[in-house]
Amino acid sequence: MSDALTQHNTEFDLFITDLNGNLRGKRIPASGLKHVMEEGVKLPRSVIGFDNWGDDVLDNGLVFETGDSDGICFPVHSAPIPVPWAETPRAQLLAMMYDATDGSPFYPDPRQLLCSIVARYKEKGWTPVVATELEFYLLDGESEAKRRPTQPVVNEGNGRRLSMTDCYSIEEMDGLESFFAEVRKDCEVQGIPADTIVSELGPGQFEINMKHTANAVEAADHAIMFKRLIKGVARRHDFGATFMAKPYPRKSGSGFHVHFSLLDEQGNNVFNDGTDEGSSLLQNAVAGLLAHMADCMLVFAPHMNSYRRFQNGAHAPTYASWGYENRTVAVRIPESDEDARRIEHRVAGADANPYLVLAVVLAAALHGLEAELTPPEPITGDAYAAAEDYEPLPNRWELATESFLESGFLNEYLGPEFVRVFGAAKLQEQQKIYGRISDVEYEAYL
Repeated sequence: MSDALTQHNTEFDLFITDLNGNLRGKRIPASGLKHVMEEGVKLPRSVIGFDNWGDDVLDNGLVFETGDSDGICFPVHSAPIPVPWAETPRAQLLAMMYDATDGSPFYPDPRQLLCSIVARYKEKGWTPVVATELEFYLLDGESEAKRRPTQPVVNEGNGRRLSMTDCYSIEEMDGLESFFAEVRKDCEVQGIPADTIVSELGPGQFEINMKHTANAVEAADHAIMFKRLIKGVARRHDFGATFMAKPYPRKSGSGFHVHFSLLDEQGNNVFNDGTDEGSSLLQNAVAGLLAHMADCMLVFAPHMNSYRRFQNGAHAPTYASWGYENRTVAVRIPESDEDARRIEHRVAGADANPYLVLAVVLAAALHGLEAELTPPEPITGDAYAAAEDYEPLPNRWELATESFLESGFLNEYLGPEFVRVFGAAKLQEQQKIYGRISDVEYEAYL
């Protein structure tokens, strides 16, 4: 790949993922590839803790207190990965940040955090097997320029705009055949294990599922790269694409669901005991997820808009609930073959950082396993009407921030530096947004 880069005089992007899930890095000429692979690239450590607009967060302890010192970023891939949708030949390298002085992991880096949780599973002889499901909206091409969802895309097959709900519609996907064919092709080029494509509840809303993998960190890599891919391919087709949690106030929100099971050192699924209910270890993991769901809500719903998803009857959970084959709960145990016995975590929005979502999901489950926690009775039927005995999830951004900052679990399992840095970013974002007066306030009160 390095020879190909040099021959075609191309560039490559090296980037890390900040705590908001935004990509931060540098565009580097092909001639610099060997140096980058051997020596890494320096970036300020404070980049990890930027707010959502890319501003320094002065209260996170990484800026003036350290002299805004550098970390060192090393690629996680052995060779650059093509960017097929780029107008000029280009490649990309996903990287991870380390301390520049002693080479130790820099743990506010969300990928490093997920690596540390997976390592704790390995110490116990367990391997998480993970699959992700990401929902997104395709928008008219004007949406990006206007920075708001003007209208959905046009079905190229029949010329009609996708303005109505048409869940599981094959015709909707037929009308966007060239777009999805390019997505499928580019996923194969980049090694992203895309599986099924589904038309979802919103107009122009789709979901693409990933195949399961026994490498949870790689699963998060794929999700990050997939988000970039969808937006890049959409631009080539003069579309917009968004993973915003709730782009339309009265249409379906976009979620990020996580399926996971656990293998022992012999390759056996420890969530399976031959019964439909699953093993005691599955019950322990569910209990851990429920116990810490409110503390982790800021990770699952990191932005102001994120909380618009959580409405009764909207297929987004409002209580820390669980059940078997029930899509109204937060933690669902799908009907499956015994070997595929697994947990589906249904809380996170598509706007969440995949590394952090997987890190806190796996950490909460691990605590349940280690402490041998027991879950309450599973819910049968409508969880929105039957979840009074379960803990309600924080339904506002500032409430979720308070729960996050006060969480002993997150301080223990993901570390106080992460809690401080991510919490400070969210507090700064809230100050910025709440410091603005909206159009509706002028219309109503002026």
